[in-house]
Amino acid sequence: MHEIMIADENLETRTVMADLCTEAGYRVTVSTNVASVLNGVLKKTARVILLGSCFDELSVTELIPLLKRCCRNLSIIVVSSDISLPVTRKLRIEGIFYHQLKPLLPEEREELKQVVACALKQPRHCYC
Repeated sequence: MHEIMIADENLETRTVMADLCTEAGYRVTVSTNVASVLNGVLKKTARVILLGSCFDELSVTELIPLLKRCCRNLSIIVVSSDISLPVTRKLRIEGIFYHQLKPLLPEEREELKQVVACALKQPRHCYC
């Protein structure tokens, strides 16, 4: 079973993402602070992180380079509806796996499930 870590300040979004991943059969950890996210990455318990645009008073643009330094092949899926196109481009250069709008509609929720499944299909030997 694969572990998905969800790090988002918005309770409703966290709940939707956690429910989707749990229904898909993944082990889910919901994090409320940067320290626990870093711990999950360093201990290699988190293979995929679903990350909101701002978390624990850090913007995603500050957090992603830090996470990538801890584990360069970590799959990070940014889930946010308020990131501009230039910031999205910068995040892609930093190495995010995918950027998705917040999953409000049923088809967006299905997209999130598919993206998580694709992120988990990456070869294990390339993990960190």
